[in-house]
Amino acid sequence: MTLRDWGLALLVVIAWGFNFVVIRWGLDDIPPMLLGALRFALVAFPAMIWIAPPKIPLRWIFAYGFTISFAQFALLFAGMYLGMPAGLASLVLQAQVLFTLLFAALLLGEPPKLEQWLCLLIALGGLAVLASQGGDGSMTTIGFMLTLGAAAAWGMGNIINRKIGGMGQVNLLGLVVWGALIPPIPFMMLSLWMEGPDLIVSSLVNINLQSILVLVYLAAVATLFGYRVWAGLLTRYQAGVVAPITLLVPVVGLVFAQWMLDETLNSVQLIGIALVMAGLVVNVLGGRLRMKRQSGT
Repeated sequence: MTLRDWGLALLVVIAWGFNFVVIRWGLDDIPPMLLGALRFALVAFPAMIWIAPPKIPLRWIFAYGFTISFAQFALLFAGMYLGMPAGLASLVLQAQVLFTLLFAALLLGEPPKLEQWLCLLIALGGLAVLASQGGDGSMTTIGFMLTLGAAAAWGMGNIINRKIGGMGQVNLLGLVVWGALIPPIPFMMLSLWMEGPDLIVSSLVNINLQSILVLVYLAAVATLFGYRVWAGLLTRYQAGVVAPITLLVPVVGLVFAQWMLDETLNSVQLIGIALVMAGLVVNVLGGRLRMKRQSGT
């Protein structure tokens, strides 16, 4: 990756790491499915008025919007609402790296290299350690499982990004904006079913400044900026190169969660976090070492 792309990737890491604190703040006043509907409605409107749709088949816009935008965040918001702490959510969601590598091998013919296999094994061990802590009161098992499901949805979305990138020069901002037309309808259907019209009306009528700022951040920074840059990286580099970078997101997420939400971690959770982060180190350093050996330097 070029120095410019590394810089963009790190900006996304910071934006997405802080995003988990912002989601936690949003869920204090807005129920999860309604929060998702409002987020993506703001992404699509009014931006779609002046941003042209990407010139790709409609089914790929739908696939992108359903996986990256709806499925990932329906599961993540529900998981955090049902007891997944913001800091730990930022870590568990990075299991998308494991799902991305798996889906890339199965669907794109990009089998993991040695260092990526090691990354998978070490990070899976860390996730298993974290999962064992579901009953200690700091997180719930259902919250953990829903967040893991969100990671799988993100991983599939990464593969769809790669497929879209192979279709030629694609308007990536248009993809993010027009893909955001997909989630509001299923989000609202779930909100009506799970949260009820009374809570929806009450949340909208009593919306406060904090909730408005949360929605602006989720729409403009986390989605329009973050996913536009992320989609661009995935079209220029292999999934196994880009996806592991986001393992840095929980470093930011955990720091912000401890600083701004007073979340604490027990010693076993710290071991799990260390294992997941060790997976990133193995993947990055192992890849560089392999490339040096191949080039004979």
